Amino acid sequence: MKINDLPQRKPPEIHERKRISNSRFFHVEEINLTFSNGEQRVYERLIAPPLRAVLIVPMINEDTVLLIQEYAGGTDRYELGLPKGAIDPGETAMQAADRELKEEVGFGASKLTHLKNLTLAPGYMSHGIQVILAEELYAESIEGDEPEPIQVFEHPIADIESLVSRDDFSEARSIAALFMVREILKKRKTP
Repeated sequence: MKINDLPQRKPPEIHERKRISNSRFFHVEEINLTFSNGEQRVYERLIAPPLRAVLIVPMINEDTVLLIQEYAGGTDRYELGLPKGAIDPGETAMQAADRELKEEVGFGASKLTHLKNLTLAPGYMSHGIQVILAEELYAESIEGDEPEPIQVFEHPIADIESLVSRDDFSEARSIAALFMVREILKKRKTP
């Protein structure tokens, strides 16, 4: 079967939703389901608050992306990745992207392009993030909420493979965003 021939599927029937655990940032929900073929299952999923977020691919020029290094609590180490952050109440995704750039990277962007909404692990998490390409950067820094200064690094967008081979570059959303942008930039250069 080809991907364009995918049939519309009926979602499972949800019989019960039950909150089984809470934290400051998430709650764990149990859902009891029956699929269209009669199979029953109990799923658990992390429900994030209704905050929206952005992941920014800042291009200092057509060949060079800016990466940041910051502490990641999930892996308990410093990680390389792309700047990201929550969309504050009243902000658009583009406004949040520009603000986060200024806070984390020290640049604003004259050109912002929404590329795609990505999920992290849709099988058990509700969280999504909007990928924004930032171009025509200019120097401007504003105070952010980071606990320590963030290190900023330049890297050639053509050489994503060397980043992927690094142990400290493991965030799938950053990897996917870089590959998307590399392809977009290649197409721009092709007559």
